[in-house]
Amino acid sequence: MGWQAMADMKIEHEEGPSGGRYFVRKDGHEAEMTYSKAGDGIIIIDHTGVPTALGGQGIGQMLVQRGVEDARAAGKKIVPLCPYAKAQIEKHPEWQDVLR
Repeated sequence: MGWQAMADMKIEHEEGPSGGRYFVRKDGHEAEMTYSKAGDGIIIIDHTGVPTALGGQGIGQMLVQRGVEDARAAGKKIVPLCPYAKAQIEKHPEWQDVLR
């Protein structure tokens, strides 16, 4: 997928008192990354799911990156329990400052 197509994808964010999710809707499908809050300063990424129809487009990575950027901006730390999110953060040393 070209950068322009990725730039056109809107990552949405919903948050409640105990957690939230980042998600992308495209072509009638939805990819998401969910998290729980542990106290004021810790976000636990517990699930990343990308349907087969949206696979191979870098959407999962975009969701993790957005979570990392938002955590950094808010001064929070991430515990990546989701194996996918953990692997993505391990592949990107520039994201590891937010690891708890």
